[in-house]
Amino acid sequence: MTASATRGPLDPGPDDREAALAARWRRLREGVPPALFLLACAVVLLVVLVALGWLLSRVLSHDAVGRGDADISRWLAGHRNRDLNEVTGVTTEIGGTLTITVLAVLAVAVAAFVWRRWREPMLVAVAVAGEVAIFVTVTLLVDRQRPPVRHLDPAPPTSSFPSGHTAATVVLWGALAVLASERARSALVRGLFVALAVAVPLVVAASRMYRGMHYLTDVLGGLLLGWLWLLACVRGIRLGVAHRALRHGDGPGRPPRRGSAVRHG
Repeated sequence: MTASATRGPLDPGPDDREAALAARWRRLREGVPPALFLLACAVVLLVVLVALGWLLSRVLSHDAVGRGDADISRWLAGHRNRDLNEVTGVTTEIGGTLTITVLAVLAVAVAAFVWRRWREPMLVAVAVAGEVAIFVTVTLLVDRQRPPVRHLDPAPPTSSFPSGHTAATVVLWGALAVLASERARSALVRGLFVALAVAVPLVVAASRMYRGMHYLTDVLGGLLLGWLWLLACVRGIRLGVAHRALRHGDGPGRPPRRGSAVRHG
């Protein structure tokens, strides 16, 4: 089995972009390169989302896109029933602040205790915390009203765009899928977490739309925020791993054994 075949998603190879960037920033203190990289990604993502939010709320609100958004929300509201109200009342809380916070704290604690290295718990912590920071900033700059239907949940004092429940679910379950791909020996376990990383955000997004809390474009914005930020976090962690290896006189291409408790990285 080749080194590339056993390398996890958080293990940069010697020819990867992260290794080249780490070499360019080799003289910087440990931790600074990934911090700069993630900050730059957050700013770019923030600008893109604010631009999309302003476009949806101020330019396209009475255009075909805005009318289509409202029509979908009205159609969903017109097909509500008691059973779906109860089911979506549960599934929407999967992306709620309390649920995401508890699961994220547990994931960070378990990863740190079991694997005794920084990259896995740091991925979860940075992904979830960064998503919250970007989401809150976007909602402060974009003031999009909720859909024109009866809301089944209390409306939080934030913009309808993007869907924070959706974005938070994406980064949490996506990060767990990355951890499973990095550390789990069983292909079944890895496949299960990947499936959950796709299915759970879609269920939460559908629940938020059904309950009148978000337009379709809101949940699409949440999916965009979640997946792009998660991708940035994975690359940032890989950059940190490569930079630390260079600072300690090692190359970034040697993969750890799956399931081993590597303490140094």
